[in-house]
Amino acid sequence: MLRNNALGVKFRRQHPIEDYIADFICLDKKLILEIDGGYHYCEEQKEEDQTRTSNLEKMGFRVLRFTNEQILCDPDKTLQTIKETL
Repeated sequence: MLRNNALGVKFRRQHPIEDYIADFICLDKKLILEIDGGYHYCEEQKEEDQTRTSNLEKMGFRVLRFTNEQILCDPDKTLQTIKETL
């Protein structure tokens, strides 16, 4: 969905930002997409994810989180959310 500037902007995959590696990032729009697998549901990981999101937002990025299920089961809605945010 993000390849070849499909949304009119370039996304990079697995891009480092300070102590983090963003799943996908659009540097021009300062937008990070995080894709969460099953281990993100445990309480400890949820807390770490909240801290990560907060720190990235303090750096000026917007962070969108999607579960694997959201992307696989409803890719159109996922894509629409990304477009609206851009």
